[in-house]
Amino acid sequence: MSQVLNTPPPATSPVAPADDAAALAARYGLTVSGARPSLSAYVRQLWARRHFITAFATAKLTSQYSQAKLGQVWQVMTPLLNAAVYYFIFGILLGTKHGVPDYVPFLVTGVFVWTFTQSSIMAGTRAISGNLGLVRALHFPRAALPVSFALQQLQQLLFSMAALVVILLCFGVPVSVSWLLAVPVLVLQFMFNAGVAMIVARMGAKTPDIAQLMPFLLRTWMYVSGVMWSIDKVLSNNKLPHWAMALLESNPAAVYIDLMRFALIDSFHAHQLPHHVWALAVGWALVAGVGGFIYFWKAEETYGRG
Repeated sequence: MSQVLNTPPPATSPVAPADDAAALAARYGLTVSGARPSLSAYVRQLWARRHFITAFATAKLTSQYSQAKLGQVWQVMTPLLNAAVYYFIFGILLGTKHGVPDYVPFLVTGVFVWTFTQSSIMAGTRAISGNLGLVRALHFPRAALPVSFALQQLQQLLFSMAALVVILLCFGVPVSVSWLLAVPVLVLQFMFNAGVAMIVARMGAKTPDIAQLMPFLLRTWMYVSGVMWSIDKVLSNNKLPHWAMALLESNPAAVYIDLMRFALIDSFHAHQLPHHVWALAVGWALVAGVGGFIYFWKAEETYGRG
């Protein structure tokens, strides 16, 4: 009897180890909060939010000049005023207009197309860091933010294109079938801009100081992209080293600018374009678009934390 009373009670089952907990969570369909989905799932999630991306871009564009008395007129006035300043400094004072037919359409086209890239990248640097409240409050693929900012700038460019058409007609540039080439150029440039915006969005989410450095980098990029001067005219002098000529010709901003000039301005001929220009345009769009998307997706679970 004493042996029965003194027998220790059976040991209780130990706490389930981590492996058992993971198996239990998998059995009931539980996942880690904020975990990065697979790349294919991420693409599907982003496509499912396409209406949100469009609405968010449109709302941002509408509210951009809501405090100004002229309102949305500034969407066209801002790049036009920039073009006027560049015409005075570069075209008149520095004489870059000499030897360039239809210099005003040449310049305005370059300014409008460059502004599309510049604004998309600048907005991308703050796409995550400037919208932390939205990122932390709602669950959605974070790539929707830089893509929507690039789409916002595309919408603004389309408004500006109406003014560009008026300028082309006023300076005697005839309407041509080649104007239809502007559509694929804008599609490829949008892919490039969105990809770069996603790259700088990830960098800006971790290091907000990127937004302070970016204007200096973009200004330098603008000066070497032939916005205010003719790359073809400079290369024809053949005084630059070969590597510098190759960089100027393959510069993605210059590629899209020159393709748009070729599409819209009849005096801008094919021989002024770099060799294999469409291959360059497609290549930059795929490298930046696909590469930027994957680079951004790899840090999906880190956005809005810390």
